[in-house]
Amino acid sequence: MFIPFYDQNPRTYVRRQYVTWVLIVVNVLVFLILEAGGEAPSVAAAAFGFGAVPALFGTDALPGLGYLTLVTYAFVHGDFWHLGGNMLFLWVFGDNVEDALGHVRFLAFYLLCAIAAALLHIAMLPASAAPMIGASGAIAGIVAAYLMLHPHVRIWVLLLGRIPVPLRAYWVLGAWIVFQIVMVLQISDDSVAWWSHIGGLAAGALLILVMRRPGVALFDRAR
Repeated sequence: MFIPFYDQNPRTYVRRQYVTWVLIVVNVLVFLILEAGGEAPSVAAAAFGFGAVPALFGTDALPGLGYLTLVTYAFVHGDFWHLGGNMLFLWVFGDNVEDALGHVRFLAFYLLCAIAAALLHIAMLPASAAPMIGASGAIAGIVAAYLMLHPHVRIWVLLLGRIPVPLRAYWVLGAWIVFQIVMVLQISDDSVAWWSHIGGLAAGALLILVMRRPGVALFDRAR
């Protein structure tokens, strides 16, 4: 697969992507505070304390933070690679989506995508007792928004994890989206929350239509 690490896409409206930076810092701090030791008990405790558990959702047994887990799950990660992959996508693509929305609306967009991702995962796997954690649902929303805003921008990726090549966004992100769809159709277990990725993608695609700044064109039409 492709690993994106840089996009040739300057911002137009915001000088600094403050919300993107804050989200990355918060995710990293949560990881360091809750799970940096890597011991299985502490990771499991964080997952069940802050993660979204479909089988308990909407019941009297809903533990800990209750419905707030629709948001808190997105700031908890299972290991360094889980965290690193999500934060890399947020770093590369978040700034331009933040530019198109503005700081406050971008934060709302991110949280709404996370909530939508969790709700679809819960709806599709209601009997799952596995806690869902990770920012990938919110990141999927950013991917969808970025693709609708800037499909023709060149993105530098590591092909096969080692060969740097520039590719158009519609190839890179389109391939990522197709992969999510294929996996959700093939995999029926709850080891990876594939449905949350689909929920985030759908939410991001819909929200960017109504939340972007006036005058921000879709599909690079202003370029």
